[in-house]
Amino acid sequence: MAIIHRATLTPTKLELVQPWLGRQPWGGSGELELVGSYRFDDPDGEVGIEAMLIRRGGEVLHVPMTYRAAPLHEAQEHLIGTTQHSVLGERSVYAAAGDPVALACYARALAGEQDQAVYEVYDGDTLVEVRDQTVRLTMESPTTSTPEVQLAHVVDNVEGTHRLVATWEGGSGAVAAGSAAYVHTSTTIGLTGDVANIGEVLEVLDHEDDV
Repeated sequence: MAIIHRATLTPTKLELVQPWLGRQPWGGSGELELVGSYRFDDPDGEVGIEAMLIRRGGEVLHVPMTYRAAPLHEAQEHLIGTTQHSVLGERSVYAAAGDPVALACYARALAGEQDQAVYEVYDGDTLVEVRDQTVRLTMESPTTSTPEVQLAHVVDNVEGTHRLVATWEGGSGAVAAGSAAYVHTSTTIGLTGDVANIGEVLEVLDHEDDV
């Protein structure tokens, strides 16, 4: 599960990624609208792994990130910025494409070996809510071996024989892909129920971080 604290972030996630997106050739222009997000668990419990889907200029951008308590060695080029978490302190935020912990999670997901995380919300040490997910992930043709991971910058703008497809209210598209030998099938990972209370979930997503 992804442990989420009732907390505030300064700057918020959208405030943090906006200038970074402005430096990316695929980042587009205009206002940012959070469509939803999904998470993976770091097996070691040290790194937060989250991807935001952001609508901007008619496209849905895919912004996978990692949250770290300390800077990642030799990864300055992948640094999105830092944010102050009211519970966890300063967090260094990196583009997931440059973080080996995140890439390993995506490789396992494409191999059908890791589910998306369930959101558990804590107030201090108390579990107060298990939250509905705003984005569901489905594997198309999961591989039987570890693939080379490609992460989409723009949803559905990624190629590979195995695809990780995100579905949200009103849309869907591939967010990651890889190529390797595979068994043809399609499997939903994570929660399979309908997404509920989308507005309530999105209202608080931009103010919370994980461990």
